[in-house]
Amino acid sequence: MYNILLKYKRIVFLLIKLVIIGCAFYFIHQKLISNELLSFQDLQQQLSILFSKNGWYLLLLLLFTDANWLLEIYKWQLLATVEQKTTYYEAYEQSLASLTTSIITPNRIGEYAVKALYFKKNSRKKIVALNFIGNLSQLTATSVFGLIGFIFIFLNFDIHFPSINIQKMFIAIAIVSLLYYAVKLTGISKIITIQFKKAIAYLEEVSFKFYIKILVISSVRYLIFSHQFYFLLRLFEIETNYFTLINLIFCSYFIASILPSLAIFDWALKGSIAVFMFNFIELNVLTIITVTTIMWLLNVAIPALLGSIFVLNFNFPKNE
Repeated sequence: MYNILLKYKRIVFLLIKLVIIGCAFYFIHQKLISNELLSFQDLQQQLSILFSKNGWYLLLLLLFTDANWLLEIYKWQLLATVEQKTTYYEAYEQSLASLTTSIITPNRIGEYAVKALYFKKNSRKKIVALNFIGNLSQLTATSVFGLIGFIFIFLNFDIHFPSINIQKMFIAIAIVSLLYYAVKLTGISKIITIQFKKAIAYLEEVSFKFYIKILVISSVRYLIFSHQFYFLLRLFEIETNYFTLINLIFCSYFIASILPSLAIFDWALKGSIAVFMFNFIELNVLTIITVTTIMWLLNVAIPALLGSIFVLNFNFPKNE
Protein backbone atom coordinates (compact mmCIF):
# COMPACT_ATOMS: atom_id res chain seq x y z
CA MET A 1 0.00 0.00 0.00
CA TYR A 2 2.81 2.37 0.94
CA ASN A 3 4.61 1.64 -2.34
CA ILE A 4 1.42 2.43 -4.31
CA LEU A 5 0.99 5.76 -2.50
CA LEU A 6 4.66 6.55 -3.08
CA LYS A 7 4.27 5.73 -6.76
CA TYR A 8 1.27 8.03 -7.19
CA LYS A 9 2.96 10.76 -5.15
CA ARG A 10 5.88 10.72 -7.59
CA ILE A 11 3.52 10.84 -10.58
CA VAL A 12 1.59 13.81 -9.13
CA PHE A 13 4.88 15.56 -8.32
CA LEU A 14 6.08 15.00 -11.89
CA LEU A 15 2.80 16.33 -13.28
CA ILE A 16 3.10 19.49 -11.18
CA LYS A 17 6.60 20.09 -12.53
CA LEU A 18 5.42 19.48 -16.11
CA VAL A 19 2.52 21.94 -15.62
CA ILE A 20 4.91 24.62 -14.35
CA ILE A 21 7.27 24.10 -17.30
CA GLY A 22 4.36 23.94 -19.77
CA CYS A 23 2.88 27.20 -18.47
CA ALA A 24 6.27 28.93 -18.64
CA PHE A 25 6.82 27.81 -22.25
CA TYR A 26 3.26 28.76 -23.19
CA PHE A 27 3.52 32.27 -21.73
CA ILE A 28 6.88 32.91 -23.40
CA HIS A 29 5.49 31.63 -26.71
CA GLN A 30 2.42 33.87 -26.38
CA LYS A 31 4.63 36.84 -25.56
CA LEU A 32 6.51 36.39 -28.84
CA ILE A 33 3.64 35.37 -31.13
CA SER A 34 0.64 37.29 -29.74
CA ASN A 35 2.27 40.47 -28.51
CA GLU A 36 -0.18 43.38 -28.82
CA LEU A 37 2.61 45.90 -28.33
CA LEU A 38 4.99 44.34 -30.87
CA SER A 39 4.02 41.87 -33.60
CA PHE A 40 6.28 38.89 -34.28
CA GLN A 41 6.98 40.24 -37.79
CA ASP A 42 8.04 43.62 -36.37
CA LEU A 43 10.24 41.88 -33.80
CA GLN A 44 11.94 39.82 -36.53
CA GLN A 45 12.51 42.95 -38.58
CA GLN A 46 13.95 44.84 -35.62
CA LEU A 47 16.21 41.92 -34.70
CA SER A 48 17.54 41.76 -38.26
CA ILE A 49 18.40 45.46 -37.98
CA LEU A 50 20.09 44.81 -34.64
CA PHE A 51 22.23 41.92 -35.94
CA SER A 52 23.38 44.02 -38.89
CA LYS A 53 25.07 46.45 -36.49
CA ASN A 54 28.56 46.45 -35.03
CA GLY A 55 29.42 42.96 -33.75
CA TRP A 56 31.38 44.36 -30.81
CA TYR A 57 28.26 46.05 -29.45
CA LEU A 58 26.39 42.75 -29.67
CA LEU A 59 29.20 40.95 -27.86
CA LEU A 60 29.16 43.62 -25.16
CA LEU A 61 25.40 43.18 -24.85
CA LEU A 62 25.77 39.43 -24.29
CA LEU A 63 28.56 39.99 -21.77
CA PHE A 64 26.28 42.34 -19.84
CA THR A 65 23.59 39.63 -19.82
CA ASP A 66 26.05 37.07 -18.42
CA ALA A 67 27.38 39.51 -15.84
CA ASN A 68 23.84 40.34 -14.72
CA TRP A 69 23.00 36.72 -13.93
CA LEU A 70 26.45 35.76 -12.61
CA LEU A 71 26.13 38.53 -10.02
CA GLU A 72 22.54 37.59 -9.13
CA ILE A 73 23.57 33.95 -8.59
CA TYR A 74 26.61 34.99 -6.55
CA LYS A 75 24.41 37.21 -4.39
CA TRP A 76 22.02 34.33 -3.76
CA GLN A 77 24.94 32.01 -2.94
CA LEU A 78 26.12 34.44 -0.25
CA LEU A 79 22.61 34.78 1.19
CA ALA A 80 21.85 31.04 1.19
CA THR A 81 25.21 30.23 2.79
CA VAL A 82 24.16 32.24 5.85
CA GLU A 83 21.81 29.33 6.61
CA GLN A 84 23.50 26.43 4.82
CA LYS A 85 26.74 26.00 2.88
CA THR A 86 25.77 26.48 -0.78
CA THR A 87 27.99 26.03 -3.83
CA TYR A 88 27.83 28.35 -6.81
CA TYR A 89 26.31 25.60 -8.96
CA GLU A 90 23.60 24.97 -6.34
CA ALA A 91 22.83 28.69 -6.25
CA TYR A 92 22.74 28.67 -10.07
CA GLU A 93 20.24 25.80 -10.06
CA GLN A 94 18.05 27.38 -7.37
CA SER A 95 18.05 30.81 -9.04
CA LEU A 96 17.05 29.60 -12.50
CA ALA A 97 14.49 27.05 -11.26
CA SER A 98 12.84 29.73 -9.09
CA LEU A 99 12.81 32.13 -12.07
CA THR A 100 10.96 29.56 -14.21
CA THR A 101 8.29 29.21 -11.54
CA SER A 102 8.12 32.90 -10.69
CA ILE A 103 7.11 34.04 -14.18
CA ILE A 104 3.65 32.49 -13.72
CA THR A 105 3.05 33.83 -10.20
CA PRO A 106 2.02 37.35 -9.05
CA ASN A 107 4.98 39.56 -8.13
CA ARG A 108 7.28 36.53 -8.45
CA ILE A 109 6.06 34.96 -5.21
CA GLY A 110 6.96 31.56 -6.68
CA GLU A 111 10.63 32.50 -6.34
CA TYR A 112 10.36 32.43 -2.54
CA ALA A 113 8.62 29.05 -2.48
CA VAL A 114 10.95 27.27 -4.91
CA LYS A 115 14.18 28.48 -3.30
CA ALA A 116 12.86 27.44 0.12
CA LEU A 117 11.97 23.93 -1.14
CA TYR A 118 15.63 23.25 -1.90
CA PHE A 119 16.33 23.35 1.85
CA LYS A 120 15.14 21.24 4.79
CA LYS A 121 11.88 22.15 6.52
CA ASN A 122 13.49 23.73 9.57
CA SER A 123 15.44 26.14 7.33
CA ARG A 124 12.73 27.20 4.89
CA LYS A 125 11.35 30.21 6.79
CA LYS A 126 14.90 31.49 7.23
CA ILE A 127 15.59 31.03 3.52
CA VAL A 128 12.44 33.04 2.71
CA ALA A 129 13.72 35.83 4.99
CA LEU A 130 17.15 35.77 3.32
CA ASN A 131 15.56 35.83 -0.14
CA PHE A 132 13.52 38.83 0.98
CA ILE A 133 16.75 40.61 1.96
CA GLY A 134 18.16 39.92 -1.51
CA ASN A 135 15.08 41.35 -3.21
CA LEU A 136 14.91 44.28 -0.79
CA SER A 137 18.52 45.18 -1.55
CA GLN A 138 17.73 45.15 -5.28
CA LEU A 139 14.67 47.34 -4.70
CA THR A 140 16.80 49.73 -2.60
CA ALA A 141 19.31 50.09 -5.44
CA THR A 142 16.46 50.65 -7.91
CA SER A 143 14.91 53.29 -5.64
CA VAL A 144 18.16 55.20 -5.05
CA PHE A 145 19.03 55.38 -8.75
CA GLY A 146 15.37 56.05 -9.55
CA LEU A 147 15.43 59.05 -7.23
CA ILE A 148 18.54 60.34 -9.00
CA GLY A 149 16.76 59.87 -12.32
CA PHE A 150 13.67 61.78 -11.18
CA ILE A 151 15.76 64.68 -9.87
CA PHE A 152 17.44 64.90 -13.28
CA ILE A 153 14.10 64.75 -15.12
CA PHE A 154 12.50 67.41 -12.89
CA LEU A 155 15.45 69.73 -13.47
CA ASN A 156 15.58 69.27 -17.23
CA PHE A 157 12.01 68.66 -18.43
CA ASP A 158 8.67 70.34 -18.03
CA ILE A 159 6.53 67.73 -16.28
CA HIS A 160 2.75 67.97 -15.99
CA PHE A 161 1.25 65.78 -13.28
CA PRO A 162 -2.10 64.11 -14.05
CA SER A 163 -5.08 65.36 -12.05
CA ILE A 164 -6.08 63.25 -9.04
CA ASN A 165 -9.52 61.66 -9.00
CA ILE A 166 -10.62 62.22 -5.38
CA GLN A 167 -13.47 59.71 -5.61
CA LYS A 168 -11.22 56.92 -6.84
CA MET A 169 -8.64 57.78 -4.19
CA PHE A 170 -11.23 57.43 -1.39
CA ILE A 171 -12.47 54.13 -2.84
CA ALA A 172 -8.90 52.80 -2.88
CA ILE A 173 -8.35 53.91 0.72
CA ALA A 174 -11.66 52.28 1.77
CA ILE A 175 -10.70 48.96 0.11
CA VAL A 176 -7.26 48.93 1.76
CA SER A 177 -8.87 49.73 5.15
CA LEU A 178 -11.42 46.92 4.78
CA LEU A 179 -8.69 44.45 3.87
CA TYR A 180 -6.65 45.54 6.89
CA TYR A 181 -9.54 45.02 9.32
CA ALA A 182 -10.50 41.73 7.67
CA VAL A 183 -6.97 40.43 8.21
CA LYS A 184 -6.97 41.73 11.77
CA LEU A 185 -10.32 40.12 12.67
CA THR A 186 -9.35 36.70 11.28
CA GLY A 187 -6.23 36.62 13.44
CA ILE A 188 -3.93 36.33 10.44
CA SER A 189 -2.20 39.55 11.43
CA LYS A 190 -1.07 37.97 14.72
CA ILE A 191 0.46 35.02 12.89
CA ILE A 192 2.17 37.37 10.44
CA THR A 193 3.48 39.52 13.31
CA ILE A 194 4.91 36.52 15.15
CA GLN A 195 6.62 35.19 12.04
CA PHE A 196 7.88 38.66 11.19
CA LYS A 197 9.46 39.08 14.63
CA LYS A 198 11.16 35.68 14.30
CA ALA A 199 12.52 36.66 10.89
CA ILE A 200 13.83 39.99 12.24
CA ALA A 201 15.49 38.23 15.18
CA TYR A 202 17.17 35.79 12.79
CA LEU A 203 18.35 38.53 10.42
CA GLU A 204 19.75 40.62 13.29
CA GLU A 205 22.31 37.85 13.84
CA VAL A 206 23.87 38.66 10.45
CA SER A 207 26.59 41.34 10.41
CA PHE A 208 25.90 44.81 9.03
CA LYS A 209 28.94 44.46 6.72
CA PHE A 210 27.28 41.49 5.06
CA TYR A 211 24.17 43.53 4.23
CA ILE A 212 26.35 46.31 2.81
CA LYS A 213 28.09 43.72 0.61
CA ILE A 214 24.72 42.46 -0.67
CA LEU A 215 23.61 46.04 -1.37
CA VAL A 216 26.84 46.76 -3.30
CA ILE A 217 26.33 43.63 -5.44
CA SER A 218 22.71 44.66 -6.08
CA SER A 219 23.82 48.16 -7.08
CA VAL A 220 26.49 46.87 -9.49
CA ARG A 221 23.96 44.46 -10.99
CA TYR A 222 21.47 47.32 -11.39
CA LEU A 223 24.04 49.42 -13.23
CA ILE A 224 24.84 46.48 -15.50
CA PHE A 225 21.29 45.85 -16.73
CA SER A 226 20.56 49.59 -16.91
CA HIS A 227 23.54 50.04 -19.20
CA GLN A 228 22.48 46.96 -21.13
CA PHE A 229 19.30 48.92 -21.89
CA TYR A 230 21.44 51.95 -22.77
CA PHE A 231 23.66 50.04 -25.22
CA LEU A 232 20.58 48.56 -26.90
CA LEU A 233 19.31 52.08 -27.51
CA ARG A 234 22.69 52.97 -29.01
CA LEU A 235 22.51 49.93 -31.28
CA PHE A 236 19.25 51.34 -32.64
CA GLU A 237 21.11 54.60 -33.30
CA ILE A 238 19.48 56.70 -30.59
CA GLU A 239 21.78 59.72 -30.35
CA THR A 240 20.38 61.44 -27.23
CA ASN A 241 23.12 62.26 -24.70
CA TYR A 242 24.15 59.67 -22.10
CA PHE A 243 22.84 61.40 -18.96
CA THR A 244 19.36 61.93 -20.39
CA LEU A 245 19.04 58.32 -21.56
CA ILE A 246 20.41 56.71 -18.41
CA ASN A 247 18.23 58.82 -16.11
CA LEU A 248 15.11 58.02 -18.14
CA ILE A 249 16.07 54.35 -17.79
CA PHE A 250 16.48 54.80 -14.01
CA CYS A 251 13.00 56.36 -13.79
CA SER A 252 11.42 53.61 -15.90
CA TYR A 253 12.83 50.82 -13.74
CA PHE A 254 11.81 52.57 -10.53
CA ILE A 255 8.18 53.02 -11.60
CA ALA A 256 8.01 49.41 -12.86
CA SER A 257 9.44 48.09 -9.57
CA ILE A 258 6.67 49.59 -7.42
CA LEU A 259 3.75 48.38 -9.56
CA PRO A 260 2.42 44.84 -8.87
CA SER A 261 2.17 42.47 -11.83
CA LEU A 262 2.66 38.91 -13.06
CA ALA A 263 6.32 38.47 -13.97
CA ILE A 264 5.27 37.13 -17.36
CA PHE A 265 3.72 40.56 -18.08
CA ASP A 266 6.81 42.35 -16.80
CA TRP A 267 7.85 43.10 -20.38
CA ALA A 268 4.50 44.77 -21.13
CA LEU A 269 4.56 46.81 -17.93
CA LYS A 270 8.12 47.99 -18.43
CA GLY A 271 7.46 48.56 -22.11
CA SER A 272 4.46 50.81 -21.41
CA ILE A 273 6.32 52.73 -18.70
CA ALA A 274 9.38 53.14 -20.94
CA VAL A 275 7.17 54.46 -23.75
CA PHE A 276 5.74 57.04 -21.32
CA MET A 277 9.17 58.10 -19.98
CA PHE A 278 10.94 58.24 -23.34
CA ASN A 279 8.10 60.31 -24.74
CA PHE A 280 9.93 63.24 -23.07
CA ILE A 281 12.52 63.00 -25.85
CA GLU A 282 9.97 61.87 -28.48
CA LEU A 283 11.64 58.51 -29.04
CA ASN A 284 10.12 56.09 -31.55
CA VAL A 285 7.60 53.80 -29.78
CA LEU A 286 8.57 50.75 -31.87
CA THR A 287 12.21 51.13 -30.83
CA ILE A 288 11.36 51.35 -27.13
CA ILE A 289 9.03 48.33 -27.22
CA THR A 290 11.68 46.36 -29.14
CA VAL A 291 14.39 47.23 -26.62
CA THR A 292 12.25 46.26 -23.60
CA THR A 293 11.28 43.01 -25.34
CA ILE A 294 14.92 42.11 -26.06
CA MET A 295 15.80 42.95 -22.45
CA TRP A 296 13.03 40.60 -21.31
CA LEU A 297 14.21 37.84 -23.64
CA LEU A 298 17.84 38.09 -22.52
CA ASN A 299 17.30 38.51 -18.78
CA VAL A 300 14.06 36.59 -18.14
CA ALA A 301 12.80 34.36 -20.97
CA ILE A 302 16.02 32.58 -21.94
CA PRO A 303 17.17 32.00 -18.31
CA ALA A 304 13.63 30.76 -17.49
CA LEU A 305 13.81 28.23 -20.33
CA LEU A 306 17.17 27.02 -18.98
CA GLY A 307 15.66 26.87 -15.50
CA SER A 308 12.96 24.46 -16.73
CA ILE A 309 15.66 21.74 -16.79
CA PHE A 310 16.24 22.25 -13.07
CA VAL A 311 12.50 22.32 -12.34
CA LEU A 312 12.14 18.94 -14.06
CA ASN A 313 15.09 17.49 -12.12
CA PHE A 314 14.04 18.96 -8.78
CA ASN A 315 13.92 16.67 -5.74
CA PHE A 316 13.32 17.48 -2.09
CA PRO A 317 16.37 17.42 0.20
CA LYS A 318 17.39 14.00 1.55
CA ASN A 319 16.22 12.86 4.96
CA GLU A 320 12.91 14.70 4.63
